[in-house]
Amino acid sequence: MTTPHAGHPRRWSILAVLILALFGIAMDNTVLVTALPVLSRDLNAGTSQLQWMIDAYVLVFAGLLLLSGALSDRFGRRRLLVIGLGLFGLGSALTPLVGSAGQLIALRSFMGLGAALAMPPTLSIIADVFPENERPKAIALWSMVSALGIVVGPILGGFLIERFPWPTVFVINVPVIVVGIVAALRIIPESKAPGRNPLDPIGAAFSVVALVGLTYGIIEAPGFGWSDPRIAGSLIAAVIAAAGFVLWERSRAHPMVEIGLFRNLRFTAACVSVTLSMFALNGNLFLVTLYLQQVRGLSPLETGYRFMAIAAGVVVASPVAARMTTRYGARLTTSLGLAIIATGMGLVATLGVSSGDLQVLGIMFVAAVGMGMAMTPATDAIMGAVPPEKFGVGSAVNDVTREIGGALGIAIMGSAFQGAYAGRIGVAVAGMPADAAGAARDSFAGAAAVAAQLGGDAGAALLGSARTAFVGAMDWTAIVGVAFAIAGVVVAAAFLPARSAAAGGAAPNGEPASLEPEEPEAETAA
Repeated sequence: MTTPHAGHPRRWSILAVLILALFGIAMDNTVLVTALPVLSRDLNAGTSQLQWMIDAYVLVFAGLLLLSGALSDRFGRRRLLVIGLGLFGLGSALTPLVGSAGQLIALRSFMGLGAALAMPPTLSIIADVFPENERPKAIALWSMVSALGIVVGPILGGFLIERFPWPTVFVINVPVIVVGIVAALRIIPESKAPGRNPLDPIGAAFSVVALVGLTYGIIEAPGFGWSDPRIAGSLIAAVIAAAGFVLWERSRAHPMVEIGLFRNLRFTAACVSVTLSMFALNGNLFLVTLYLQQVRGLSPLETGYRFMAIAAGVVVASPVAARMTTRYGARLTTSLGLAIIATGMGLVATLGVSSGDLQVLGIMFVAAVGMGMAMTPATDAIMGAVPPEKFGVGSAVNDVTREIGGALGIAIMGSAFQGAYAGRIGVAVAGMPADAAGAARDSFAGAAAVAAQLGGDAGAALLGSARTAFVGAMDWTAIVGVAFAIAGVVVAAAFLPARSAAAGGAAPNGEPASLEPEEPEAETAA
């Protein structure tokens, strides 16, 4: 049995620096949302360009995560963190020079590169400097700050965009990044895998093509349709590249990712749990955001203020999840978190056209509590299943599952919602001209535009029908989310460890030990 290390003496200071770096990166994922109308006006950007300002960042970020994790293990985690923060900060500082939508899209891609290099080292350094009994608490704080950054982004962006030029929403990151770089160089110790295993450029290329293709297909599917040649081609390319990645990595003496790790059912179950947590939560937020802005008529900033309920839920749940993970293990804590997420999704189905803020805030709070409960133990299980020399790759796998799960939640539940909405409003637009009926069936915004053109009682009736159809479709789609969250409960309850390493000792292969007997195949070493 391996004796757990006592932890770095300055580990809590190190965590503070990592949290500072993480907050800026997490916030940048959503800070742009409230600035889109201003960007459309100032940069003469069309709808497609506005979408790519967001998607370019996500595509580069998600596509390079595995490569970044492998590079950090080989060349040094602090080094990759500092380089990533430097690139991210440089991109933020250059935004005042942007004069066109294309330039901002290119700059957002560059910032995605910086974020991809910086993100995996944050979690791998935590795993390296904290002992196993303190790691759940550190990961809980890491998860909490990541969620807070996502929530604070739209609020801060809305506040700044109303008072200052739009580049301010990016430039505000620069001082934070500079402080983070200086503090990282002074406080964070360098760590890397022992030896110098050869690089794996072919495996890296396969992973980038697979992740970019999958992410692009998922993000764009709701707009183009799943059968569109661009989407089908992207997803097929992703599957082929993923298969090539697996075959290539299995043939390598020093693979970038140990494919055998996924035969460890605990590791795979933790990845699935993270994916389904983000799937259900992002799908939930997608529905509620549309509801608040379209049915309730709130502005993006007013919607952002209501998202503080999410921050409150995560803040409440994260420390509880850390204590439960240490005492009871990942199985109970993750299963409970996913069950609470399922409850939150079920409560979405109770919303009506005239539901008040208290009901909406309560639903978001419950869903956020579930996420805070589920993410900490699942992430800890992922990091606990990989050897120290692969912490960077383990962190990258965790980040990939978060990104893919969130994108799938929006894409699949968005498509389900669109189909349900079109079916429900069909009767109301049956006698209209084809163009008007098509616009009303496509979206609530289209129905509102047609209603404004009609005016009078006819317009009011159509708008009322659109609101009713929207809420009915949202309620039905929420039940789809419940099913996915319950599937996560089943996976977590079946395969995650019953007790943490801190509570029950470590298994010989470095996994958290269970106090219950396991099936032999669940103990396959990575």
